[in-house]
Amino acid sequence: MQLLDGKLLSENIKAEIAAEVDLIRERGGKMPHLAAVLVGENPASEVYVKSKIKSCEQVGFKSTLVRRPADIPEGELLDIVQRLNDDPDVDGFIVQLPLPKHMDEEKITLAIDHRKDVDGFHPINFGRMAQGMPAFLPATPYGIVEILRRYNIETSGKHCVVVGRSNIVGTPISILLSRKGYPGDCTVTLTHSRTQDLAAEVRRADIVVAAIGIPEFIKGDWVKPGAVVIDVGINRIPDATKKSGARLVGDVDFEEVAPKCSHITPVPGGVGLMTVTALLLNTLKACKKEIYP
Repeated sequence: MQLLDGKLLSENIKAEIAAEVDLIRERGGKMPHLAAVLVGENPASEVYVKSKIKSCEQVGFKSTLVRRPADIPEGELLDIVQRLNDDPDVDGFIVQLPLPKHMDEEKITLAIDHRKDVDGFHPINFGRMAQGMPAFLPATPYGIVEILRRYNIETSGKHCVVVGRSNIVGTPISILLSRKGYPGDCTVTLTHSRTQDLAAEVRRADIVVAAIGIPEFIKGDWVKPGAVVIDVGINRIPDATKKSGARLVGDVDFEEVAPKCSHITPVPGGVGLMTVTALLLNTLKACKKEIYP
């Protein structure tokens, strides 16, 4: 069993990005600029946004954090989005989800200029991705694709089972892995909470992508020997032995599943770190006008 080390991989990719930013600086070019909008005080969102800001510093990007209280009117957030759309110095920005309940997340997402949508959530980017056109890929699926690519995991002709059908992970990764080219050319089964005999579907998989949001949901007897397992889940569960009283686990029961795999991503230290790195890759592409000249 080989660990697919997202920490090591993200450090390597950040070093590549930093070298490219140094070249841009030497040539007197514009520094990539990523902005983040954080509404309220969701603990998970706070951690994620801090990680993004720290990563920007590591690679030499300019970063801006726009922070607002949870009770701001939706109209004020839309005004902030419009200002970032209009700011020529901002190459890309994200509005951190989830938003407070009084806000319409779809309306906010649609308000973001698709040319600055480095999270890859806008329908224009999603549609272009589905048709195999250049697009900002959703950050987590992009991170997964990079893990498979950089570890030289064979995907052509393989049967991939995706567990979970969200628009953020499950559905886009099912599209990406079924497309022509590498990593791709998989036969993909997209499963979810209504799938009958889910365990039997997972047992058929050469590659499992677990993104259902339930702690340690995929068990050892669900996975066939030699499978590649990509665990997208990040779940906090009680653990009295830890100082914080909790620990992070994935959607896969690592202790049971790891011995049967050829490759597996750990939690933490796997897909989560690659998600932030994918955001940096999208921002660099935005700065260089690679997707939308």
